[in-house]
Amino acid sequence: MTFINLAAREINCKIVYYGPGLCGKTTNLQWIYDKTNPQAKGKLISLATETDRTLFFDFLPLDLGTVRGFKTRFHLYTVPGQVFYDASRKLILKGVDGVIFVADSQEARMDANIESLQNLEQNLNEQGYDLKTIPYALQMNKRDLPTAIPVEEMYKQLNYKGEPSFEAVAPNGVGVFDTLKAVAKLVLTDLKKKQS
Repeated sequence: MTFINLAAREINCKIVYYGPGLCGKTTNLQWIYDKTNPQAKGKLISLATETDRTLFFDFLPLDLGTVRGFKTRFHLYTVPGQVFYDASRKLILKGVDGVIFVADSQEARMDANIESLQNLEQNLNEQGYDLKTIPYALQMNKRDLPTAIPVEEMYKQLNYKGEPSFEAVAPNGVGVFDTLKAVAKLVLTDLKKKQS
């Protein structure tokens, strides 16, 4: 839920990166953090398990300029992809303004993508949100791998509502900012609708 601080003239929005384990959610945030002006970002907090997977979340307050005199600040989170951290995923989705679903393009990971997308829909419903109405984008990551299936096939299986979709190679930054900007724009458009 967007938090507007009238005294500080600041709009705070929360974007969550969702997807199966090892799909590249943390890599997206790491790239954004590394390429963002130091004055425009806060600390990147990452908690990892013994197997180097994100356990709880990454948090990156990101300043993206002003809207009608209000400073915008996007808080970026990732969820743990592993199924046994479902309670953590639900907690992180509380107060969400926009979602980026990061899909793994490898053929062997399509079932995991579909399962995670269904889990996202279910967890959003439990939090009182609807994936059909929440600002949302699909990122097809790992496009550089030889086992990546065609984009058209992925889109056919993962497209939820005609959302914006992007091809990505997160370790090289390909598609990373495009995806974030698309969802940030949708979040601000949604906010303007709610304000009018």
